[in-house]
Amino acid sequence: MLFRLISNVCLGLLLSIQILAQSSQYVWWNPQTSTFPVVEGQAWPTKELKSPYDRLPARAEKQVRDVVWNLSNQSAGLMIRFRANSSDIKIRYTVGGKHALPHMPATGVSGVDLYAVSSDGEWRWCAGKYAFGDTITYDFKNLAPNDNYHKHGREYRLFLPLYNSVKWLEIGTPQGTEFTPLAVRPDKPIVIYGTSIAQGACASRPGMAWTSIVSRKMDRPLINLGFSGNGRLEKEVVDLIGEIDAKIYVLDCLPNLTIRPDSKLGLTAEEVKKRVINTVTALRQKRPGVPIALAEHAGYAEEDINPQSKHYYAEINGVLKDAFATLKAQGFQNIYLIPKEDFGQTYESTVDGTHQTDLGMLQYADGYEKHLRMILHEPAGQCSTTRPVTQMRELHNYDWEKRHSEILELNRKTSPATVVIGNSITHFWGGLPKGPRAVGESSWGSTFGKNSVNMGYGWDRIENVLWRIYHGELDDFKPKQIFINIGTNNLGLNSDAEIVAGWKQLIETIKYRQPQAQIVMMGIYPRRQQEERVAVLNDKLVQITGEADVLFVNPGKVFLKEDGKIDESLFSDGLHPNEKGYSLLGNAIKPFVK
Repeated sequence: MLFRLISNVCLGLLLSIQILAQSSQYVWWNPQTSTFPVVEGQAWPTKELKSPYDRLPARAEKQVRDVVWNLSNQSAGLMIRFRANSSDIKIRYTVGGKHALPHMPATGVSGVDLYAVSSDGEWRWCAGKYAFGDTITYDFKNLAPNDNYHKHGREYRLFLPLYNSVKWLEIGTPQGTEFTPLAVRPDKPIVIYGTSIAQGACASRPGMAWTSIVSRKMDRPLINLGFSGNGRLEKEVVDLIGEIDAKIYVLDCLPNLTIRPDSKLGLTAEEVKKRVINTVTALRQKRPGVPIALAEHAGYAEEDINPQSKHYYAEINGVLKDAFATLKAQGFQNIYLIPKEDFGQTYESTVDGTHQTDLGMLQYADGYEKHLRMILHEPAGQCSTTRPVTQMRELHNYDWEKRHSEILELNRKTSPATVVIGNSITHFWGGLPKGPRAVGESSWGSTFGKNSVNMGYGWDRIENVLWRIYHGELDDFKPKQIFINIGTNNLGLNSDAEIVAGWKQLIETIKYRQPQAQIVMMGIYPRRQQEERVAVLNDKLVQITGEADVLFVNPGKVFLKEDGKIDESLFSDGLHPNEKGYSLLGNAIKPFVK
């Protein structure tokens, strides 16, 4: 008996040593130790929060009802971004409540969800092995450590639990690998005020909540202020929402405002209408000009066989339509109504008739994307050149996201008169913000002048420029001229028709945001072994610019010899000009600069 006891103790010590050794091979990062904000989805600074993963500021505890406050402690919609190049990533954390609900699994209530963004801006989902104990752990293994462009890994986005409070959390990566926390993005957020459906019931995992799907589809920060059973358009909550400098406000509260005989609220149609009007009025007074979208009740899964259910949603939707008509009659602009039908819900869309399955969440998100893109003037087509995405193809050379932030800051400070948009050929020419090199600095200045901004990014394609413009690079200042040279990096991936489609969308996008500016589309510059195709595409660009009533110039002709081939003496690699090439290019562009 004594021998068995000693053996068990020894075995336990060996296991403890093994676990400690395994843990010591990882470097752990706690977001709470960051010197800059890293938890996205929070509208208030960390110093205003009672707990680091709350959704409302500490002062709200005395302003809102107790149940709303308690729900705001749950981390629905919160997300952490980081870059890593390891094949393994570990997450460990603790929560404050029960792991699961009767109609919602632990992975949705208390789990996390890890997504990756490739160097080409494409989404990837990461499958992890999880264990739910006093400390919850997720282990993500066999991740391809890098894409094809460099060895610095990729961006990851960690979505936090939907229906539980996070007490502490750490992210672990193997020693010797790269790990970089990323700051909260500067974009104005989409702000959602809603019910349990907005909070995330009954998604199987956090990334499948419709709010999370929309944040990925639009690639924008999103503030999830869904409160299960308590999306009631209450003044106390609306006043807090009005503090948020939003890109758009979305009000999706009708499921908690249906008029039922057994309702504890005892609401009447007139009271619901009054709340809608008061909410829109309050938000408009605090945030003039910010769009407000009012969502109809998406219906119930059994509505075609249960007349009472159908009556409840039809009645409340009628009240919303009446309130919307009243607001429009009062002169309210930039408010929108999203109809029930656009959410695409069917009898297969819910777990319990009300709360969405993952299928229902995706249908819900599709409906929202359609309207948000229309309201925000951010269209996305079917081919890759018309779908706005980020990229991180040259992280070994420059940081694409950092350059975007530098350009936003430069525009804010200097209000440049001349904007030059392009890829690496523009990026490495010269000007501000500085790139990793400037091959033709003097010719840049003599061509575009001091009050210009270089919006060239190495390896950019048309779709990357679309993303940049959707995310503010042409906002809040009024340049005289905008020069665009983009498309050469699409040649190896896209057909001529797809490149043309991207150009058309890009021109319309720029014209909408800068109607006073002269837009100058420059033909693709000739490149080695692509001279003939470039010439054909530029002829198509001439036609496009004529239809769009914008200027077309083709300065790249200076690079061609009489036989139509490029003059290799003007290039470093058959694509990028050398100093002499940039000088000739600048001279060809200069006559068109105001």
